[in-house]
Amino acid sequence: MIGPATVRERWPAFLGSFVAVALGVAMVAMSALVLLSDGARVPDRLAGAPVLVRSPAGTPAGGVFVENPPWSPERAERLRRELAGLPGVAAAVADRSFYAQATGTEQREGERQGHPWSAAALASYGLSAGRAPATADEIVVDESLGHAPGETVTVLTARGPRPFRVSGTTDGPGYHVTDRRAAELSGGVRTIGLLLDPGADSGRVETAVRRAVGGDGTVLTGAARDALAPKRDEMTRWIGGQVLTAMALLSAFVTVFVVASAFAFTVAQRRREFGLLRTIGATPRQVMRMVYGEALVVGAAGAAVGALLGAVLAPALTGLLIDAGFQPAGFEVRLRWWVPAGAFAVGPVVALLGAGAASRRASRVRPLEAMREAVVDSRPMTRRRWITGLAATALGAACSVGTAFSGADGMVLLTLGTAMGLTTGLTLLLPALAGPVIGALTRPLARRPGATALLVRENMITAVRRTAATVAPVLATVAFAVLITSSVQTTRSADIAQRAAAVRAEAAVVPRGTPGLSDAAVARVEGTAPLSTTVYGGDGRAALSAAGVTADFGRAYGVPVPRDGTVGVGADGTTADAAGHATGDAAGHATGDAAGDGADALAVTAAASVSASPAADGAAVVTAAVAAAHGWREGRTAEVTFEDGRTSHLRVGAVVDDSAVPYQLLLPRDLVRAHDPSALADVAYRTGPAPARLPGALGAEEVSVEAYAASDDAEEERLVRIFTLILVAMSAGYTAIAVASTLLTATTGRVRDLRVLRLTGATSRQILRALAAETCCVVALGAALGLAVAAPALLGTVHGLREEAGLPVEPRVAWPWLAGTVAACLLLGTAATVLPARAALRRMRRT
Repeated sequence: MIGPATVRERWPAFLGSFVAVALGVAMVAMSALVLLSDGARVPDRLAGAPVLVRSPAGTPAGGVFVENPPWSPERAERLRRELAGLPGVAAAVADRSFYAQATGTEQREGERQGHPWSAAALASYGLSAGRAPATADEIVVDESLGHAPGETVTVLTARGPRPFRVSGTTDGPGYHVTDRRAAELSGGVRTIGLLLDPGADSGRVETAVRRAVGGDGTVLTGAARDALAPKRDEMTRWIGGQVLTAMALLSAFVTVFVVASAFAFTVAQRRREFGLLRTIGATPRQVMRMVYGEALVVGAAGAAVGALLGAVLAPALTGLLIDAGFQPAGFEVRLRWWVPAGAFAVGPVVALLGAGAASRRASRVRPLEAMREAVVDSRPMTRRRWITGLAATALGAACSVGTAFSGADGMVLLTLGTAMGLTTGLTLLLPALAGPVIGALTRPLARRPGATALLVRENMITAVRRTAATVAPVLATVAFAVLITSSVQTTRSADIAQRAAAVRAEAAVVPRGTPGLSDAAVARVEGTAPLSTTVYGGDGRAALSAAGVTADFGRAYGVPVPRDGTVGVGADGTTADAAGHATGDAAGHATGDAAGDGADALAVTAAASVSASPAADGAAVVTAAVAAAHGWREGRTAEVTFEDGRTSHLRVGAVVDDSAVPYQLLLPRDLVRAHDPSALADVAYRTGPAPARLPGALGAEEVSVEAYAASDDAEEERLVRIFTLILVAMSAGYTAIAVASTLLTATTGRVRDLRVLRLTGATSRQILRALAAETCCVVALGAALGLAVAAPALLGTVHGLREEAGLPVEPRVAWPWLAGTVAACLLLGTAATVLPARAALRRMRRT
């Protein structure tokens, strides 16, 4: 029972560990609750179909979220007819998506809100006014747009703005046109929805559907239909998962660090106490068990509070993640009782891990230590600490040198190795460095008149362990805060400069409130506009980012481009030119009502969508990584599936470096447009002298190439900036806890020193001023050493980026982040020193 009694008696010494454990467990509990919550939901426009069939997935790639490859038009129509004929199935509807956007509205990159009217039967909402579209120029829109049936609305499509007459409105999002019109505007089919007869046995229907589909797709029912949620939501959840995992791991790691630091300093202050216990017969094992018992009490108490806080604050954290863009809108956290219970178990484990080294050090205290009166640290460094500290410092220095000569992949690891090695080394060597460094830096204080300055200097030099215990967390946090933030800013500035220098253009025309540029916007720009699309290549049909380009693209980027005008044979026996126009008969023509169930639209696509074979000079340019992954060498044939589901065999005309172009595959622009009617251009580079004249209805604006390079990944840069802020804020917060805990413990243990100072004539103001000055010097020393750790890694990164990019790169130091981190440590440290000392001095005056 000594452990709980000691914690109760010496609670200021354990307060920092308690707070650290409570916050760490709370963060683990909140992160686990959000990560284990299935926040995805079935898209509203498909929620009315009890059974959905999705096309087979291609080869997955980590961190890449794209739609599954579509079925070929023939296979989609054949499967739809087969499913429609199953018992209990009222209708089988092929779902399509294409770009549609009313002027004056905004859409994000990747959004495709246009659908065939037949697919509206799959939605959980329906027609609120008017009727279904019957002709190619009619459309049904969301009633929230404010358009009534009979009015005319201008809708942006991939070809450009087009007037439609509103035939009806729905009480849900989307733009619905006739099935035939949708087939002209969209690519292939990836989803088939089934509507069941009234009273049909859904279980039997599902079994029959699975038997009919076989390996040609995935059958989704019930909650499993949330797999069809937009890929951007899936990517958002994945990013949020990475953030939460990093936060939980960082919390656990830093909690161990804080607990270890607090217990190490407490053990150093209690050497006389442990010596007395050894004198009266306590064995080393009993002393060690006592320290472990104290850690267990602190860990259990902190874990209980943290688990409760985690359960209570998880919904609030979810809201913050949604606002920051790390979780999709509508995400909801589910509270499971066993998650906080599991997080509670983390607290004692983390506390015991942190107290391990301190307990072993306490067990080695000799009985004669009880005779000590002086607080001078005569031997703060052991041989093992010298060896480990020097080895870690040497490793960090070696990584710093390697950073300057490594590639982009190795640079990140070596930068982290530099920071970790130098931080660990200097932290271990601090007791040896503190005396000489402080003596040199505070020498001017010794020359100042009065005793206060001299007292500050000698206190720091004499109490080496206390000084080192306070400097270490400041050093680590400043080093990582400066390194993380400055490396991100420096790397981003180098990336922007490299991308801007790679393009020979006068200006860039970029989307404004639209997911991309339509053909009408591109036509007003004298230059090149790569038509962005996704193709699926290789045996596993892996998703590849592709672009349809013209000869101007080659001149802008200085790379070979595939030629237009190639002629080949379609997969169905028709011949086609590069634009995909059929020149012979094709199987599968069908007629029917344009607003029907989608069968005619599939047949039209099967007839009109053909693939072009390359001419001898090649019809595809691939990057080196893609060529190596799929065995596509120059002159070889590459099998590629397009957005409409058609598969072509293209001859590889050239292989270019991965950094030469921002795409993995270059194709003739007309070929991409033929296979992906809804493709949009990411940007249009103006190479001519005259600025482009862009009407506002086109959703485009002209900016400098440098501005486009800086804004190209604006959303990703925003998420990285928020993620960086979270990590730095967490590190600074835990550092502040460690500094405050150490100084609170030290000040509480210096009551005797304060009494001696009072008896020698020092006023309360002088004593408090000396303690505050001592704290400022310690925090300043930690910040200076942290900068010394970050500087080699940052300079090595700058040198490596210069060599790789071939451009001048300047280091970007995030001074606001540094100032905020140091200020937080300084304010909390000063408060933890001055407030308890002030209370102690008041008690002295009363006695």
